[in-house]
Amino acid sequence: MELERLATGVKGFDRLIEGGIPRGFFVAVVGEPGAGKTVFCIHFAWRGVQDRDKVIYITTEESRESIINQAQQFGFDFSKALAEKRMIIIDALMRGRDDKWSIRELEPEELVQKVIDAKKELGYGRTRLVVDSMSAFWIDKPAMARKISYYVKRVLYKWDVTALLVSQYAVTSDLAYGFGLEHVADGIIRFKKLVVRRVLKRFVLVEKMRQTNHDLRAHEITIVPGVGMIVVRPTEKRVEDAHLPRGLMEQMRETREKGRKAYSGEEEWSSK
Repeated sequence: MELERLATGVKGFDRLIEGGIPRGFFVAVVGEPGAGKTVFCIHFAWRGVQDRDKVIYITTEESRESIINQAQQFGFDFSKALAEKRMIIIDALMRGRDDKWSIRELEPEELVQKVIDAKKELGYGRTRLVVDSMSAFWIDKPAMARKISYYVKRVLYKWDVTALLVSQYAVTSDLAYGFGLEHVADGIIRFKKLVVRRVLKRFVLVEKMRQTNHDLRAHEITIVPGVGMIVVRPTEKRVEDAHLPRGLMEQMRETREKGRKAYSGEEEWSSK
């Protein structure tokens, strides 16, 4: 039986995953700040509006207005989609607001209930969900990341949502703020930024996508005003190709190793 897949709306990306994200999947979108995660999610949401899907977008690190303005830079009219009740943006940053679509406390139970309320408001049909980011829900309790992620997926799975769940990675360690989301997710899309010959480059890699023969290569991406994200080409560049100060690279390696040992109790894997 052929899987129903949802297009992401990012030019050149869907060919990496056999045409799109399988319906009903919960996909982790991970990476450090500024690598392209939010832009990718905005594309996914706008493609949902175009495809007549119901769209629920939860923002924890930017205001509702900021997301609307970012989308507008690429020609995506989120304001119109909101007015036509084809989309709901739930604001979890400006928690002092007294409106129906704000989250007052960053608790997983409130997150899930708001999603269910929004789903009922939008009505029956295929639904896209973005949570940008999930990291905010365990920022002061990273050990709870896996339990929270499992709870969110278990409850919302039966509501016919296809979800992008964002997880922030630390710049210095290249590790997530709390382990767990990747283990629960049906797919992992990782964004990375490197400084190559003094120029910032962004890359995307599909690390995991169940039931999908996905591309295993990292691809360079670009973000164009008025257009948005575009997958440019596969790349052979490695982390070692980045022109970062040697001391910073060593600090990143040591911090990453400490985090890995604390989580797994084992030394870093080596091919030597």
